[in-house]
Amino acid sequence: MPVFRKRELQPLQRQALRASHGLAVRIAIAFTLLAVAFAILWFDRDGLRDNTDDHVSFADVIYFTMITVTTVGYGDIAPVTERARLIDAFLITPIRIFLWLIFLGTAAEFLVKRSWEKWRMQRIQRTLHDHIVLAGFGRSGQNALAELIAGGTDLSHVVVIDADEEAIEVAKKAGVATIRGDATRDEVQEAVHIEHAKTVIISCGSDDTSILTVLTSRQLAPGLRIAVAIRNADNEILAQQAGADVVVNPTSFAGLLLAAASHGEHLAEYLRDLITARGHVRLREREATADEVGQSLRDISEGRAVRIHRGAEVLSPWGAGPAPKVQAGDSILEVVPSQPQGRR
Repeated sequence: MPVFRKRELQPLQRQALRASHGLAVRIAIAFTLLAVAFAILWFDRDGLRDNTDDHVSFADVIYFTMITVTTVGYGDIAPVTERARLIDAFLITPIRIFLWLIFLGTAAEFLVKRSWEKWRMQRIQRTLHDHIVLAGFGRSGQNALAELIAGGTDLSHVVVIDADEEAIEVAKKAGVATIRGDATRDEVQEAVHIEHAKTVIISCGSDDTSILTVLTSRQLAPGLRIAVAIRNADNEILAQQAGADVVVNPTSFAGLLLAAASHGEHLAEYLRDLITARGHVRLREREATADEVGQSLRDISEGRAVRIHRGAEVLSPWGAGPAPKVQAGDSILEVVPSQPQGRR
């Protein structure tokens, strides 16, 4: 594994208790218990004896509180009355036990568990293969993850890259592996083994950052499938020239839905249904099977095949002449139900 500068790159991570939040809660509980113990001992200070000067001061009670809850017990200050001893047995002792449980739990959480999590993430990082990388986890990246999950993608096959800490926390809560860093950097993409990835989905917010991320991905993984979100239509050609296989313009697509709504009441609704795995139907792309070779495009997939992609050529069953014949190596685009017919 390459060595990276820590200020630029954080290790692969999954969701865990936020360190700052968990530690703050534990510290607050510990100080509250110490304050309660001090208040109890202060109001019952007449039951204590200072073997040094026979006077129990405010500082003496603070001192006795700390050595009591930490079980040090030097013996210079001790409970001498029956009430003071009962208070120590039934009030201070439970506080002492609870504080030790907090200390031990904190040690287990921030040492043992976090060390185990770091080792587990390093193991996942070494074995990443055929995974999906989400570079940028803003609104578009989060919607892409939701769609991947709805389509049945295993969360263990998804890695999120983002430089924003809040975005990384959102990704952790979703249950995917994350790495905090600049997706345009070679070392960040190498850390998620971009060369072994199946697909990278890039949505870095600004077009220039997204295009630079495309260039980096294409340089490191020439055969990688790259999809990128571009917001300015003038930059779509630049993204393609940078090496993107698929360029999506969210603004243009929203315009298409609005235009479709003007031609029919249900057209926009059906288009939304068609592009999401959570709808009733969806588009599926697959390779032509051996028994389909030589058949008409209209006769396969129960008539639901809508396109053949043959290299750079796109063939439709609704041309002026006869429907095209399927050839070996063709990619077929078809409309299929999202669920089996009997389970809707």
